[in-house]
Amino acid sequence: MAKRLSVLGSTGSIGVNTLQVVEMLGDEIDIRYLSANKNGDLLIKQARTYRPKAVAVVDPATARSVDKALAGEGISVLTGREGLLELASRTDVDLLLNGLVGSAGMEPTLLAVKAGIDVALSNKESLVMAGELIVRAQDETGASLMPVDSEHSAIWQCLAGEKKEDVRRIILTGSGGPFRTRKAETFSEITVTEALRHPNWNMGKKITIDSATMMNKGLEVIEAHWLFQLTPDRIDIVVHPQSIIHSAVEFKDGSVKAQMGVPDMKIPIQYALTYPRHVESEWERLDLIELGRLTFEAPDRERFPAIGLAYEALRKGGSAPAVLNVANEQAVYRFINNEILFTDIPKIIQAAGEQHEWIEHPELEDLIQLEDWTKAFVKLYN
Repeated sequence: MAKRLSVLGSTGSIGVNTLQVVEMLGDEIDIRYLSANKNGDLLIKQARTYRPKAVAVVDPATARSVDKALAGEGISVLTGREGLLELASRTDVDLLLNGLVGSAGMEPTLLAVKAGIDVALSNKESLVMAGELIVRAQDETGASLMPVDSEHSAIWQCLAGEKKEDVRRIILTGSGGPFRTRKAETFSEITVTEALRHPNWNMGKKITIDSATMMNKGLEVIEAHWLFQLTPDRIDIVVHPQSIIHSAVEFKDGSVKAQMGVPDMKIPIQYALTYPRHVESEWERLDLIELGRLTFEAPDRERFPAIGLAYEALRKGGSAPAVLNVANEQAVYRFINNEILFTDIPKIIQAAGEQHEWIEHPELEDLIQLEDWTKAFVKLYN
């Protein structure tokens, strides 16, 4: 029987890659639901191709055009944030893939897990903001999280068949982004175009800027903490410019397992969809001979202060990671809009973390209020 799949953010980078995987897998996957924000034209095309039961469109104007285009095709159109959340709560699926960008993906993940639905998670912000709530919901419903980020998928695969108590640490690799070797004194001159020019990966704008600041590694540390239940001192970052080793696990006996592959998001997406199998695919293969050599170096925390800010937020816990996440997200958007300098991004994040009213165990309502507060703080920050 085909696996019933819901794809949130089907018109984004992860969503488009996911549907390519679905196409390759053929009859193994049945698309039940799709969602988009404003890319109505692509959503209409996807809906006509995969014939889902319903689609959700967050932007009301786009929803109206999608509804009109799909009239008479037997595909329901849900509108607004409410429609997205309703879709995330539906239980007639086996797996929900959350490819949404930013804090908007947090509540859909929580709702799906509360409904007992397994989640293939690309939206790292879900666990950064609401890790405690999501893990609690998992304990209550038994729903699983299947990591889609290449780093966390690598750790997941390396831990298969292993005992948690045998793990000494996990090692998250990162390319170092486009500014790994750029002189730090020129960082204030970095343009949006330069920051969006990632050396290895083709991703959406927000995550590409996160790679440039290396905040993506900081967010991944927090995500790894909740996924694998390890303390911050057992989660390390290593810069690996070639992006071939996606992450590794070191065990107590000194053995290290690493997962390797070409930098292609379709590979971890496919594993999440077909777990626990590694099924045949048509994606590019890794050629070690052609590759030649792999290099590694320590991350430069002075050049990339976002890493330290993320570790600090994780150690503080409570509401600190949520504010870190939203402040980063909003600062990145301000940078993309040419409102602030590249070097202002970590300054804004640090200020928001210091000035917000810390909550030890935030509930969903607290997180929503903190998100509003942090958005307002970042908007007014000069």
